[in-house]
Amino acid sequence: MTAANARALPDEDAAPSADETLDAVFFALSDPVRRAVLARLKDAPLLVSELAEPFDISLQAVSRHIQVLVRAGLVRQERTGRISRCSLDVGPIFSAAVWINGYTHYWQAQFDTLAATLEDIETRRQGGAPGGPKTEE
Repeated sequence: MTAANARALPDEDAAPSADETLDAVFFALSDPVRRAVLARLKDAPLLVSELAEPFDISLQAVSRHIQVLVRAGLVRQERTGRISRCSLDVGPIFSAAVWINGYTHYWQAQFDTLAATLEDIETRRQGGAPGGPKTEE
């Protein structure tokens, strides 16, 4: 393998890119069980067994969901022997919120255009000119 080829290989120890982080967060949030796990962790850290209690799935299935949340950076897991405690990390959710808010201006402009169009349609329906004074009936 040449030095050029070695540089082309991904570094497994490197921090994930912003896009990879967003992908992992949105994937993690796409499942209702994982969202429920996050909701349960809002108030305090919980043991995996405590997190699993309300779900009608196996402890192993809950553990797999938790691992998805850990890989997305949404949950931190600390092990002491066989005991595993999970806590919420809102940093990645904040990053996703910042990304979503980047589209707020676009959507607000779209809603403003829609509102103006609907107003013009209503004015025409009432017999007035678009952008002009409305007629009273």
